[in-house]
Amino acid sequence: MDDAVLERIFRDEYGRVVASLARRFGDLDLAEEAASEALVVAVEKWTADGIPPNPGGWLTTTAGNKALDRLRRESRRDAKHQAAFMLADDTPPEPTGPVEDDRLRLVFTCCHPALAPEARVALTLRLLGGLTVPEIARAFFVAEPTMGQRITRAKAKIKAANIPFKVPEVEDLPARLDAVLAVVYLVFNEGYLAGEGESPTRVDLSDEAIRLARVMRVLLPDEAEVAGLLALLLLTDARRSSRFAGGELVPLSEQDRAGWDRSLIEEGHALVRECLARVARGEGRPGRYQLLAAINAVHTDAARAADTDWSQVLALYDQLQRIDPGPVVALNRAVAVAELDGPDVALAIVDRLPLTSYHAWHATRADLLRRVGRTTEARQEYDAAIEATGNAAERAYLGRRREQLV
Repeated sequence: MDDAVLERIFRDEYGRVVASLARRFGDLDLAEEAASEALVVAVEKWTADGIPPNPGGWLTTTAGNKALDRLRRESRRDAKHQAAFMLADDTPPEPTGPVEDDRLRLVFTCCHPALAPEARVALTLRLLGGLTVPEIARAFFVAEPTMGQRITRAKAKIKAANIPFKVPEVEDLPARLDAVLAVVYLVFNEGYLAGEGESPTRVDLSDEAIRLARVMRVLLPDEAEVAGLLALLLLTDARRSSRFAGGELVPLSEQDRAGWDRSLIEEGHALVRECLARVARGEGRPGRYQLLAAINAVHTDAARAADTDWSQVLALYDQLQRIDPGPVVALNRAVAVAELDGPDVALAIVDRLPLTSYHAWHATRADLLRRVGRTTEARQEYDAAIEATGNAAERAYLGRRREQLV
């Protein structure tokens, strides 16, 4: 059996299995351990007998049995043990929030206010997205042991504080929203450009993030940042099929725009217009995701890269920088500055940013150095960018650009 097929199934189903077991047993460690045991059994069973018609259901059932076996072995004859057996039948569970979705329920559990913000995102990426500790550590720019400890402490906090596995009631949702949106966006980003491996994307993660954003949109139809996030994901994902060619990443300026998904672009533009209408009615100022969506709307509105309204892009980044003044925003803003004021002006901005461990900083700096004719330094920056990224398609693109230097 093709290992790639097994890996894809496991990636697709891991979050569903863990979320289902977490809701059923109320124990994250048990859910993770049982899910992992089920995957081990699946490798042996499916290699011999073939993949079952419903692999997700098979994994969930097997993992549930493994969890019950573990409880029996450990002789945990408490209320939790009894509850687990009660839920083993086909009786539907009692309602546990305004939306009945195990994965969304798990997101909100992991984003409980009792947990530190960085722990909320990391834990959800681990449990829902099935990302490894190294993948999450790279997303946060921290050491692997630090991230492992952070996730372990977060799970212990949920257990000790008896945090319920449920979607909050509608009146409690806004206070929990920022962390949930951040989680969904990070899951999408890891899927849209995988941090490592020979596959440049993880479509299972980007699709799952869009699915969650759509569920959130139904849950909170009047929340502009939810609409903004969904618009951002759709407008970004619309370019998926044009982002790679010949094993290489294709930058936005070189993509075949005829290959973009027009239906996703139209849906994303409609959401951006809805957000703009809210602002025009005086219903608050646009937040981070609305501004990022608006920037992507400008890019996807241009028939050719040369038609991009860079002055509008820069104005939107200026707004974004005022509410989210981080170095990554400044780096992306510098790209727009380069188009309007020249690469030398942008390079002066980039050189001041504390992002020397970030591959995109090196890649951006390499391109700007190339454009101002500082070839030797550009070559060094391309080398640093290649070293800092684990994505094979991105490495191939950067390597080709390096070889083109004269």
